[in-house]
Amino acid sequence: MSKASNYLEDATINYFLRGQTVARPTQLFIALYKTNPTDGDTGAEVVGGGYTRQPINFGQPTQQSDRAVSTNTERIEFPTSTNGWGEVAYFGIKDAKDGGNLLVYGAFNRPIEITEGNKFIIEVGNLSVSVG
Repeated sequence: MSKASNYLEDATINYFLRGQTVARPTQLFIALYKTNPTDGDTGAEVVGGGYTRQPINFGQPTQQSDRAVSTNTERIEFPTSTNGWGEVAYFGIKDAKDGGNLLVYGAFNRPIEITEGNKFIIEVGNLSVSVG
């Protein structure tokens, strides 16, 4: 299950309840984290070793157990690690390739150790985000 960041919670209230303009990102990126990003984006994102955030696109949401759920529509393949990235346990959806704002985050089903020469791959439909 994913969670909304403080940034997304504030933007939602400002847009829907206060009538304020909120900038919509033109592209979303998935970031890999070693520790829980938290609502405030305080987790440890993977750095170095060839790591770079990857673009991600989501399909139309469906209602599942009173939650809107959407999954990735394309295979996501991170670059080959040029040195160990460590244990990847969490993901975050960001509004920029570098820097930017965390929108939603969650934990992978199980942490994965990324060693030198390995790739982190998410197949179509294997990453779900939900709101509800």
